[in-house]
Amino acid sequence: MKRIALIFFVTFCLVVLTGTTARAQGPGGEKGTAVSEVQRLNRAPVSKEVLRVKLPRPRETKLANGLTVLVLEQHKLPTVAFTLWVKTGALADPKDLPGLAKATAEMLREGTTQRTSAQLAADVDGIGAGLMASAGFGADTSTVSAFGLSESMERLLELMSDVVLNPTFPADEFAKYQKRQLAQVEEMRSRSGFLAQERFQKVLYGDFAASIVSATPESLKAMSTAQLKDFHDRYYVPNNAILGVVGDVQFDQVVSLIQKSFGGWKSHPVAPPDLGKISPPAPTKITLVDRPDSVQTNILAGDFAVRRADPDYIPLTVMNRVLGGGPSARLFLNLREKHGYTYGAYSSFTSDIYPGVWRANTEVRNAVTDGSMHELVEELKRIRTERVPEPELDEARRSIVASFALSLEQPTTLLGFYMNANYFRLAPDYWDRYPEQIAKVSPEVVQQTAKKYLDLDHLQFVCVGDGKQIKDTLKKYGPVEIYDADGKRLE
Repeated sequence: MKRIALIFFVTFCLVVLTGTTARAQGPGGEKGTAVSEVQRLNRAPVSKEVLRVKLPRPRETKLANGLTVLVLEQHKLPTVAFTLWVKTGALADPKDLPGLAKATAEMLREGTTQRTSAQLAADVDGIGAGLMASAGFGADTSTVSAFGLSESMERLLELMSDVVLNPTFPADEFAKYQKRQLAQVEEMRSRSGFLAQERFQKVLYGDFAASIVSATPESLKAMSTAQLKDFHDRYYVPNNAILGVVGDVQFDQVVSLIQKSFGGWKSHPVAPPDLGKISPPAPTKITLVDRPDSVQTNILAGDFAVRRADPDYIPLTVMNRVLGGGPSARLFLNLREKHGYTYGAYSSFTSDIYPGVWRANTEVRNAVTDGSMHELVEELKRIRTERVPEPELDEARRSIVASFALSLEQPTTLLGFYMNANYFRLAPDYWDRYPEQIAKVSPEVVQQTAKKYLDLDHLQFVCVGDGKQIKDTLKKYGPVEIYDADGKRLE
């Protein structure tokens, strides 16, 4: 049984680590298997049938206190996983306290009215389970997850409800948390990828809440346990949450146990946070983050994408797969395989209750910054002006559907699909029809989607590198604004 628990733990951790991306992009946004130049002989027997599935549906109920519960029975393994989405996350951070939602979530495990941090850790380990909480930047939810053997389900629910309902945010544990986070923020600022993402979000979103990607030393030092408690008391309420269950459970039994653990959770009205407004896209420009003596240039380009419930989500999934969704896509084959400029070049997109972003990124040697920028722009122009050849498009569509089919083997991933459907109010049969909808995306639709979302007049570039070596090169592609690594405007 311990071995089964270990296997489940590893699997669940992998799912959780990729969960933000899966939630934002769906299965179409995953990267494929690495390839080099391959000669496609088209001799493999490939079925031309569209994958048709009728997935098992979760049963839904609602407790008297307003907590929505989704139960998906899967009896292959004697395991169970619980995922709680509180419908308020980092987007609700006060402007002067970025990181408050993240700190609130991550401190849940550090002490409750019934257990110290050490006691809680011992109780979780004692049943071979896992318990974690997070609230990622740019997200509108905070997540608490618990998983273990189904025979320990009642105990697991009791521990999970304890951290959700009864956290104390002890001052000594919070002091340790602040120290760890201050070191982490300092380390992140040494990474070019983080600096590129930080400036890119700021360029696109301005004062909108999604522009923030990290806590600051100032906000971490200013936070207090009283502010964490206030955030928790305001937003962690049952009428502002969804609890998903998947595993070797019986509906009536698990709902009864959930009622026992969460039925006493008190509800109250929750006012949605003021997220601000997103400004219209600005004309194309290059934002340079100057890192003196850097030997590489991190290039990030992009624009606004879609909300999750937008009908364009599926066409954008296919278009992105063709352009940069994996190592067999155009950006990788051009910048790496053809020109040898980089180890990899990819694109991806996010989507949420607000418009996400589409972005392409690569990291190249300073000497080939010009060539890389040129080839990147040319690929964006090509997918806008030329229809994707049917064989290339068919390969992309099949890759997305194959990835989706494989993901159904993971019970927690399947539960995540249905929690997405509930949260974003997608059609009940959305995931049953997903392969068919992907297969319907035509070359004309891909081209229309590229023209709509790859707007070359408003595309934003962020480049992180040595300004002395690359500034003049970047001026070929638009007006340049320069910042230092701490976000201070230099020119």
